[in-house]
Amino acid sequence: MKLEVRNISFSFNNRKIFSDVSFQLYEGEILSILGPNGAGKSTLLNCIARLLENENGDLLLDNRSISSYSLKEFAKLIGYVPQNHIPAYAFTVKEFVVMGRSPYISAFSMPTHKDYEITLEAMEMLGITSLAEKPYTELSGGERQLVTIARAITQQPKFILMDEPTSQLDYGNQIRTIEIIKKLSQKGYGVIFTTHNPDHAVMINGKIGILDKLGKFEFGDTSTILTEAKLKKIYNIYLKLLYIEEINRIACVSEGI
Repeated sequence: MKLEVRNISFSFNNRKIFSDVSFQLYEGEILSILGPNGAGKSTLLNCIARLLENENGDLLLDNRSISSYSLKEFAKLIGYVPQNHIPAYAFTVKEFVVMGRSPYISAFSMPTHKDYEITLEAMEMLGITSLAEKPYTELSGGERQLVTIARAITQQPKFILMDEPTSQLDYGNQIRTIEIIKKLSQKGYGVIFTTHNPDHAVMINGKIGILDKLGKFEFGDTSTILTEAKLKKIYNIYLKLLYIEEINRIACVSEGI
């Protein structure tokens, strides 16, 4: 399946946030989106997730407008992990994660044994089975982030959108989340995630989208699009892209302070 974004734009309070954003992504591919604060990365993700409506352009899944899908159909294709999720009720973690199965459960029905098996598999992938019976309202911000990712995986969509999925995680869990994103890609999921850490995009080394302060979007392969000059433009600081033999990869690092 192909997700296609064609020349979409978005404005808020008469201010253009971004314009003419275009890219294509297939199942199994990963798109990292970089940009300075306020550039509109989350807004772009929300347009793709149908949480906001773009003012022009087209968003297509399998050459069909996303607006033509019913909400249940759409939920089987697109999963969304918000940057922050405020819990309203004290569901257990297992109850919260199994809610990802709702597109497959008819009204007034209960989750089946299969639904709970899929839920447990997602929780095991993220290493959070020990939280299964803990109230969601009692989790730390980092734990909630992992749980919402598990719920999106339980949804079994074709594409998963993640808004800064590592923002509330300690360094170890940040790296584990990048590993999970790669694993999801290997399992055939398409993943789009926003990040403020360019090294995460370098680790993934898939597709990259750079959204600048003027709302212009550049898309391509990370290895060719991401340069030190572009990093300087994004973050207004000198960063280096260096091959480090000890870790056998290019890394984005800052100069000595």
